[in-house]
Amino acid sequence: MKFSQIIQYIVFLSIGVVILVLMYNQQSAAYLEECTMRNLAGEDCSLINKILTDFKNANWFWILIVLGIFMLSNVFRALRWNQLLRPLGHNPRFANSLGTLMLGYFANLGLPRVGELVRSATMSKYENIPLEQTIATIVIGRIVDVIFLAIVIALSFVLAFDILSNYFQENLKFDPSTFLYVSIFLVLLGFLGLYILNVLAKKSTTSDNAIIKKIGGIVTKFLDGIKSITKVENKGLFLFYSIGIWLCYYLMTYLCFFAYEPTSHLGPIAGLVVFVFGTLGIVFPSPGGMGSYHFLVTKALIILGISSVASFSFAMILFFAIQLFCNILFGIVALFALPIINSGQAKAS
Repeated sequence: MKFSQIIQYIVFLSIGVVILVLMYNQQSAAYLEECTMRNLAGEDCSLINKILTDFKNANWFWILIVLGIFMLSNVFRALRWNQLLRPLGHNPRFANSLGTLMLGYFANLGLPRVGELVRSATMSKYENIPLEQTIATIVIGRIVDVIFLAIVIALSFVLAFDILSNYFQENLKFDPSTFLYVSIFLVLLGFLGLYILNVLAKKSTTSDNAIIKKIGGIVTKFLDGIKSITKVENKGLFLFYSIGIWLCYYLMTYLCFFAYEPTSHLGPIAGLVVFVFGTLGIVFPSPGGMGSYHFLVTKALIILGISSVASFSFAMILFFAIQLFCNILFGIVALFALPIINSGQAKAS
């Protein structure tokens, strides 16, 4: 690991931990105040004990369903990735696609965003695919995800306009036109970047400089990976997988409402609001969205009328259920299973 990566890890981990600690202290004070109003002894009002009790008393039928839906989203993502790799002349095994995906999630818990590199490098190793192409297809997948996130945010504003617009205007001075301008700028910047890479790739074919040719070859393979989305055989199936991924993400939040009594009465639109806030929290590059996810999910539930302490407990339940029982467990399984799965192929080659 490079020194810069270590510094980056420490910075983002520290930010996540600080946010989580500040939130815990704030909610602990609120819980003590609530206990005082109910004439309960302070020693009986430990927030950590309440969270553990809430976790223990949660309806695990719904939590298991949520975990199953999360794994289904990963199946869709692995299948979609294979679709992007096939036009490049590769037909990776599903076990490798899913296994490297889970390994990437596991790595992200240690160092934010390094999971994509781990995922692409591992797939490149086991399926003998150029690294530039695995990275490019992951980038394409992320671009598609950003588009779907924008659609989900727009849908949430349509269905819960009063709730969201009032909150953003009062707390963040949010101007929808700013979001539009920034989005247009980022899209144009992306096209400019692709244009520059394309020019560099063409220039390298006529250059006599070995270094330029080498760089041009890398860029060409990367661009081939980017262009793979235009060569996907079954575009309808690609769209189905993409919708399936984001529908699963939404259902994970909504169905978890039923696992926790204070949120069990909330409806589908409330689920969409909390899902959008939580997704934005995950986007923040702390390990697994730690801290930022809790903060935004808690804020969303408070907007919907749930007490701050109960909102914080819900965020803890959903976050740690996914991290402990899926990302960590299946990440470790993938870490040991992938070498075994691919050992026979290594011997054959």
